[in-house]
Amino acid sequence: MQKDNQHSSQPEPIVTDDSTVLQPDLFTGGTAVITEPPDPQTTPFPPLVRTNPLTDQSSLSACFLPYQQDLQLRGKSEYTITCFLSDLRMFSDFIGRDTPVGRITKEHLTDWLMKLKFGKGRDSTPAPKTMARRVTFLKNFFSWLTREGVIREDPSASLVLERPLPPLPLLLFDDEVQRLLQSATEEPRAHCLVYLILHAGLKKEEVMGLKMEHIDLSNPDMPTITVHFDAATGKQHRERRLALPAEFTTILKRYLAKYHPTSELFVCTDRNLNYVLARAVKAANIKKRVTLQLLRDTFAVQQLKTGIPPETVREKLGLSDEAWSESREKYRRLAFPK
Repeated sequence: MQKDNQHSSQPEPIVTDDSTVLQPDLFTGGTAVITEPPDPQTTPFPPLVRTNPLTDQSSLSACFLPYQQDLQLRGKSEYTITCFLSDLRMFSDFIGRDTPVGRITKEHLTDWLMKLKFGKGRDSTPAPKTMARRVTFLKNFFSWLTREGVIREDPSASLVLERPLPPLPLLLFDDEVQRLLQSATEEPRAHCLVYLILHAGLKKEEVMGLKMEHIDLSNPDMPTITVHFDAATGKQHRERRLALPAEFTTILKRYLAKYHPTSELFVCTDRNLNYVLARAVKAANIKKRVTLQLLRDTFAVQQLKTGIPPETVREKLGLSDEAWSESREKYRRLAFPK
């Protein structure tokens, strides 16, 4: 009993930059050595995984933790990471977890996809969107191995990604856009919100995260905003600086005079913003379902119609290459219908 008390009273070990801890391997059930950052609360990156360098003779099992680390460092969402790791497990179960990555060919990938699509009977056929995501996983995983120099040739390079075409949103006509802007002028917050999205194409979360320090009115004729993300979110790749028409300066000053925000531009919930928009839509006598995302879509389509290059539109929207590959065709069909 005395030994137990002496043992439990010993101080907790202090973790330093050079300290390591053992963590269960999520794939094999073994252990992996983890390097802990000096202060996890202030360090936006996940712990570094110390593993043996990967080669073309490394097994699929050996790739799991390094691949997970790469997805986290590149700011992928938790949903994407979970889906891709699940796909990796399924692919490994099919190919064999001990299979060297250098021996995997395009035929292996095609066989797996065909089994997923046709191997379990018609009633359990995966949805087209699920199949498209699994092709995306294969391209992401093997392009990572190629980029890291683990394998010389990417077996997924020639896979054709057939994405199901989503239904097109019913955009506002030009006269409806003008009516919405006109009705929004009756309320400074609605006017600022609608104008901001129609001319900057922000997502709802970006509107909610916009702070006064991110707005630059030093040149009233060329107001700009900076879309900024906290380091902990891992979304720095989406940060960007956007210019707005000179008219926005007057609209913003009118809003500031009424609401006096000191930190966030819009001191309310995202549901409140939906109500603000809904009232403006009703006042404009617009019967279509209008959302903040629809205004963002309208911005993207108008940009393409005016001749802005697609790559520039992607940068303005803050979309990754993968997200743009899903959205580009939608916007093209909306901007240039056949």
